[in-house]
Parts: sequence; C-alpha cells; structure tokens
Amino acid sequence: MPDDAAQPSPSPKKVTPKPAASLVLLRENGGGPEVLMGMRGAGHRFMPNRLVFPGGRVDRADLTAPAATPLAPEMRARLEQSASSALAHGLAIAAARELEEETGLSLGTPPALDALDYLCRAVTPPGLPIRFNARFFVTAAERVSGSLGGSGELEGLRFYPIDEALALNLALATRFVLENLRQWLILSPSERARRTTTPLLRFRRGFTE
Repeated sequence: MPDDAAQPSPSPKKVTPKPAASLVLLRENGGGPEVLMGMRGAGHRFMPNRLVFPGGRVDRADLTAPAATPLAPEMRARLEQSASSALAHGLAIAAARELEEETGLSLGTPPALDALDYLCRAVTPPGLPIRFNARFFVTAAERVSGSLGGSGELEGLRFYPIDEALALNLALATRFVLENLRQWLILSPSERARRTTTPLLRFRRGFTE
C-alpha cells in the first residue's frame, strides 16, 4: 500500500477572530439619514473591492490610550458582556483611531468616547484565513471635525443614503449593520440607552444566527 494511501487530510488551522471596531458616521439631511462609507481596494487581503465603514483591528496601544471622555456607562456595560474592561475601552479607541486614519475626521485628541453608541457585533465565519470579532459603533457627524481625506485605504469616501447603500451588493455583515442602524434610528435616545442586549451576527456551519 502506498505510504500516503491512508493518510488523513490535514485539518484546517483554527483561526481565532481578532478584536476589531468600526465607526458608522451618521448625518441627517433633507433626503434622510446618510452614512460615511468607502471602498476597500483590490489589494486588501480582507474584503477587497467591498464598500465598508471605517474600521480595523484593535492595537495593543488602544487598550491603554487616553480618552477625553469615557464611554457612557450603559455602552460600556453592554461591551463588557463579551469583552474585558480594557478591551471595551480599546474597541472604542480603535473605532475613533481608524476613523481618523482612514477618513481624516476626528473625535478629538484624545477622542471623546461619550459620543459613541454601541450598535451591533459581527463575527466573521470559521474557515477563513483572516477573522474578526467586530464591534460597530455609531456617532453623529456633528461630533467630528476635520476634512474628509484620510490615508487612502478607503477609496471614494462619501456619505451614502441608507436606502442607496442597501440597494448595492454589500457583504452580509455590512448589510446587517445598516439594517440594525435603521432600527436604531427609530428609537428615542432614552430607549437606546435602556438597551441591555446587542444584535449579533455569527456564522455557524454555513448558517447565521
């Protein structure tokens, strides 16, 4: 019998999702709510040629970076349902940092984290070489300053009406965020603050929950 005849196929390497954060920048105009999005270039390993929100992986330095104002207690409490205290802070810092790096728009130096609301969470599917456990925050465009530009990592940055964005060929996680944003917009500020759970998109064996 050939030596390799009974050899089992190697199991795929298990990839642990890395913590990541994105910031949905929201503005209102006469035509309805709009969100800032840009296209990831073809050379990116993760989600190339996809329309996304500014965001990225949490860096170690984010865990202890200073903030001008802390997260609202109710936001921090919901983050800490699935993250340590340090990571909850780091996620918010990463969202603010990535916004500034990728768009040129800033929540201040150091950032004001009280401007953020924790919208939803998505974990990318198993079996991929790159995986993220991403938290999505939302804040009003009035809370940021600066000129739209950034590092060039996101191409064609502009504000998209939510309905226009949902009509495009979006990644499932991006569509999930926009659909949850529409539900969030219906709530009053007090109803948003009273939420105790966070919508989660998780892939298991080809299905989502």
